[in-house]
Amino acid sequence: MERSEQELVRRANLEKIRELGIEPFPAATFAVTHLAKEINKTAEFAEDNLSTNLTEVTVAGRVMAQRIMGKAAFASIQDSSGRVQIYVSRDDIAPGEDKALYNTLFKKLLDLGDFIGVTGHVFKTRTGETSIHVKEFTFLGKSLRPLPTPKTDDEGKVHDAFNDPEQRHRMRYVDLTVNPQFKEIFRKRSRLITAMRSYLDGLELMEVETPILQTIHGGAAARPFKTFHNTLDMPMYLRIANELHLKRLIVAGFDGVYEFAKDFRNEGMDRTHNPEFTLLEFYVAYKDYEWMMDTCEALLEFSVKTVNGGETTTVKIGDNTIDFKGPYRRLTMADSIMEYTGEDINDADEDALRAICKRLHVHTDDSMGRGKLIDEIFGEHVEAKLIQPTFITDYPIEMSPLTKKHRSKEGLVERFELIINGKEIANSYSELNDPIDQRERFEEQAKLAARGDDESMPMDEDFLRALEYGMPPTAGIGIGIDRLVMLLTGQKSIQEVLFFPQMREENLEK
Repeated sequence: MERSEQELVRRANLEKIRELGIEPFPAATFAVTHLAKEINKTAEFAEDNLSTNLTEVTVAGRVMAQRIMGKAAFASIQDSSGRVQIYVSRDDIAPGEDKALYNTLFKKLLDLGDFIGVTGHVFKTRTGETSIHVKEFTFLGKSLRPLPTPKTDDEGKVHDAFNDPEQRHRMRYVDLTVNPQFKEIFRKRSRLITAMRSYLDGLELMEVETPILQTIHGGAAARPFKTFHNTLDMPMYLRIANELHLKRLIVAGFDGVYEFAKDFRNEGMDRTHNPEFTLLEFYVAYKDYEWMMDTCEALLEFSVKTVNGGETTTVKIGDNTIDFKGPYRRLTMADSIMEYTGEDINDADEDALRAICKRLHVHTDDSMGRGKLIDEIFGEHVEAKLIQPTFITDYPIEMSPLTKKHRSKEGLVERFELIINGKEIANSYSELNDPIDQRERFEEQAKLAARGDDESMPMDEDFLRALEYGMPPTAGIGIGIDRLVMLLTGQKSIQEVLFFPQMREENLEK
């Protein structure tokens, strides 16, 4: 590979560091006592501009700026919490006759992006900037590639910023180094999952793990990724959902289980879809979808408030302010279509639905059954208009092969989806526990597959066998973690809330 001039210089510096007897990639532990954020915060409360209550600190991080002034220098260190300035004097870090640690290493061989550790006391410069007066200096790691160095001119314009989306998503390690403000997205993601786990543990549900490699890709309507197991000599699939295995555990006698699962769907990629995504699913015995709506409201209200530091349940997304505080509006699917299109689908058969689709300019094809047609109408004319949290309830039976029939409404099932800011965030059922009915639903799915529906659900004989041993009334739900994080952080693209989203193959020659 042809290297740039700066890369060649850094490799030359690497060898010169070794010639000084210093290991540029040391293995020893370096004991950090404080983070940059802690030092800067403590210094804000100092009684005068020269001292704080921090007598000695040890920090480590990347060198992000450097200003040499002969026998002394200022530099900026960036750690996981932010940046702090350091002041380095030649005679402090190299008190003897040998001044190579400062004159050669610090002044000439230290590059931006290198990792160093320093120990010293905190003070404030004459301009009032918190700094560390360095007494000990340790080299901790060499950066062999130059980091992008955004610059702001006198007019406030930023030049050479690392802001190309493809580069940022592909090289997240560079993105989060030079654009550290994006780290807060992932901190909020972590806090969200921690809060949700805490709430579910409070309900005395048990966290479990289920297989990612499966012989049958059940639990959702989606195309799977297919692979092959050499030892077993059989095809296998990456799971598209963990629903059927979690319900097997309800059969086994667990009253409540949950899993933060990595699922995979071999479908299109866009601003709200990634082939690999994170889904929270939980199932609770002796409950129904009405109970689950109440629980979902309480879970999201608690989690969002926790992520926001316990202060508010609202988030700002573009021009919209979303409030996660319950109760949420509840609207049947038929009523939602009537409200936003004026069309009544309650008694419409497949032919009538195709006529409605034609009037509404909704695309259809021959593979679509009644449920798929209704889903297309809803997706085209209703979903995007639901901004505040809204439960869409009581779906047609054709759309929900794993859901219990509605107890009082013929042709419908006890299902809801939670729509927020025009996107589905959660999907929930009163779970179908009648094995005879379930087999008939799978058979209907097989007919759709024969018509060319490649998202239809396959027959799962082992799951049917489990149901035949008996499953209690159960409520289940799946919540899309990635989309929820998008809402809480105001992001319009799912790629912004994934550390490493799927990308096209990189052209390394280019």
